[in-house]
Amino acid sequence: MPVDVKGVRVLSPGLRLYRFLRGPAPGGSESISGERPSGRLAWLHAPDAAAVLAFRPLMARLRDERMADHFLLTCAEPGVPGTLAPPADEPALAAAFLDHWRPDYGIWASGGLRPVLLYTAAARHLPVVLTGGTEPGLGAGRLIPRLMRGLFAAFRQIFVTDQTAARAFLRVGAPPARLEVAGRMEEASHSLPVPEAEREALSRILGTRPVWLAVGVPEEEEALVIRAHLKALHSAHRLLLILVPASADRIPALLRDLPGSYGLEAGYRAADEDPDEDTQVYLADDDEPGLWYRLAPLTWAGGSLKGAGPMRHPFEAAAAGSALLHGPNFGPYLHAMERLQSAGGARLVPRGEELGDVVGDMLAPDRCARIAQAAWAVTSEGGEASDKVIAAVSAILDSKGARS
Repeated sequence: MPVDVKGVRVLSPGLRLYRFLRGPAPGGSESISGERPSGRLAWLHAPDAAAVLAFRPLMARLRDERMADHFLLTCAEPGVPGTLAPPADEPALAAAFLDHWRPDYGIWASGGLRPVLLYTAAARHLPVVLTGGTEPGLGAGRLIPRLMRGLFAAFRQIFVTDQTAARAFLRVGAPPARLEVAGRMEEASHSLPVPEAEREALSRILGTRPVWLAVGVPEEEEALVIRAHLKALHSAHRLLLILVPASADRIPALLRDLPGSYGLEAGYRAADEDPDEDTQVYLADDDEPGLWYRLAPLTWAGGSLKGAGPMRHPFEAAAAGSALLHGPNFGPYLHAMERLQSAGGARLVPRGEELGDVVGDMLAPDRCARIAQAAWAVTSEGGEASDKVIAAVSAILDSKGARS
């Protein structure tokens, strides 16, 4: 067992070997500043910005259910807004961090385990829950099985995403009795507000007309979207395109070019024009995306072909039940797009000249419905994992006699 020397625990031989194999630990003491707030403090640690976003719904539930008054949010990825860098994984800094903040419990996301910090937490009897575990990320620690078995002493529960993740954690010593497959953490909601009165009025106007939406379209993609619409009109002559350009500054030019260069009748939402039977392209500003997702069963992710990636989060369309078409550029939404792709919740259009044919093909209601249903399942994942974390934290607080 380690022993205390001047308030810092002397490391076991296994931890000393781990530190030797690992080399210098990144990080510093910046997280040991400011005063600890009064009340119950939950410490949440994320390996990256994506995990920080996934923490947001969980934090709201913890606050609503009076399991936390304040949050200490640390993130291993530098510069994520609203987070502190964790202390370097060194004994003195780990001890100083925990002694300064004195969290009531900890929740770690995904992986990226930090052995010295976790051993220090266990020595202080700080209960920790792991959620959304994917890969332990232990580096040199894999070479020291005895060290890894002790690493999980701080964890009351270890919730992993799937069986592959479960095997990865078991290989490095996670206790089977405390490990459970619970799926991914709940995503922050991407369901956008919809003015129901407006939606109902526009639905009556559109009636049975087929509709598709191109949202966040950069100037570089405008021509290919319009040409795709012209092509799709051959198979569905009443088809309406709702076009939301990435910049409202493009509206005047589009109102001129759509009839002048393409022979298409255009209307404009901000001019109080309704999409009547003669309107073939309906232009809108980007302030009502939730309304357009609900009206259009099919959405093109603008920016994913000629831009640096989708201009809007792909889960917005999915949450509204609109099937998503996209190009090969995922930009900042790589993780989300990969999840949709693997679930069959989006359809790739690799080249601009194919978009018109794909739109025509997707006008069949069953095709849109299959993709939209698969996408909705992806965006609604995580409720079970969050429920299990809430139950684990509740049990921790009950065992400490700390429930209010």
